[in-house]
Amino acid sequence: MGQQVLRTARLVLVPLAEEHLEFEVELDSDPEVMRYLGSGRARSRAEVEELHRGRLALAGRAPGLGFWVGLAGGEPVGWWLLEPPVRPDQGPVEGQAELGYRLLRRHWRRGLAGEGARELLRHGFEDLGLRRVFAETMAVNVASRATMAALGMRHVRTFALDVDEPIPGAEHGGVEHALTREEWDGRGVPPAAP
Repeated sequence: MGQQVLRTARLVLVPLAEEHLEFEVELDSDPEVMRYLGSGRARSRAEVEELHRGRLALAGRAPGLGFWVGLAGGEPVGWWLLEPPVRPDQGPVEGQAELGYRLLRRHWRRGLAGEGARELLRHGFEDLGLRRVFAETMAVNVASRATMAALGMRHVRTFALDVDEPIPGAEHGGVEHALTREEWDGRGVPPAAP
């Protein structure tokens, strides 16, 4: 199964394509967007071009999984991903995927991250038959953790971050939140935020 176009009330989530490179450059060149990601700094165009190739290749390696660009009114607002675990501490690859999302700063605090992520959870559990979806962020990334909690994902663990360059807050580690298909199925939809 290839990547499907997904829809929410405000977003059309389309599979990442070559045409989205300039959007990715804009997104990853904002130091505030990148504050809790990767090296904690804005990325150069060359770095984004290399990452873009890997992002595109993911869809070919993991049927149904990959990166989606979220369009609102025809304009890109962010990207979302479902990808197989890549590190040994993330558990077995079979039946689970990591959820991620990144939005342009001008689209923060509008509920779009959660809206797109909720649709990827639905897609992962209902269309792809995943057993577990998890998400990770730095422990100090309060906004992303709030989105995870609003999706019904529960805190599973805190772990030490392995960073090449010092990132403010990295000393507090990373956190993993997760949701299983049974938790999803038991509610029909993920629980709303308390």
